[in-house]
Amino acid sequence: MMRSILAVLAFSALASAASPDGRVPIIVELFTSEGCSSCPPADAVLAKLARSQPVQNAHVIVLSEHVDYWNNLGWVDPFSSPQFRARQNDYARAFGVDSVYTPMMIVNGTVQFVGDDFSRAITEIGKLASAQSSASVRLQTARNDKDHELVDLSVSIRDVPAARTKNAPPIDVMMAITEDNLASDVQRGENTGRRLRHVAVVRSFGTIGKINPPERTLTLRPTLKFPSNWKRQDLHAVVFLQDHSTQLILGAESIDIN
Repeated sequence: MMRSILAVLAFSALASAASPDGRVPIIVELFTSEGCSSCPPADAVLAKLARSQPVQNAHVIVLSEHVDYWNNLGWVDPFSSPQFRARQNDYARAFGVDSVYTPMMIVNGTVQFVGDDFSRAITEIGKLASAQSSASVRLQTARNDKDHELVDLSVSIRDVPAARTKNAPPIDVMMAITEDNLASDVQRGENTGRRLRHVAVVRSFGTIGKINPPERTLTLRPTLKFPSNWKRQDLHAVVFLQDHSTQLILGAESIDIN
């Protein structure tokens, strides 16, 4: 079941982050379901993108978002959430399409296509990494001083692209906690008898802040607490900026939780 991020938000000044490696962070989202027989090949494409990092000037950050609208067809996906159905519908409205489907892949909130198309994914990632101006997002983790089971996440955002209009709406600062090395032995539905493996499954997702134009910087320090059945060594925090009106992603970064 999807859980909300358990976070205490405090605003503080942060030291300058280390210099970036020059690659442009690109968010690749896959809307998928264990109840969909067309989805395992797309899950494999997502894993390949994360593992191989096939675009030279891009840092590909993947998110596997399991929707819930397949759950009444024989198999309840244990990683599914209505939150991702709603997010996919938001994208459909932004793209002007009448319906959603699985597997759907979306690159940086700008383009959608069938999720098992590895060549298309590389093409779109390459285009955006070469053309897009993005904000600087720097992340750092530390054990909480009062409770070592908690993790303090320092978030430093700089150089947010200037708003195109005078009365531009706020930019959402989103955080996803993802978990790798998850698997299910599917007992019913279209994938009956298959063992499905997943990377970057989004375990929690939400808005942790907003940037109000013309502001171009923000610092945050959320404190994170995780359920005991989430494997700490396989967790990652992904923070990205998204223009709610257009769905365009304006900057991103990820970090291991340890």
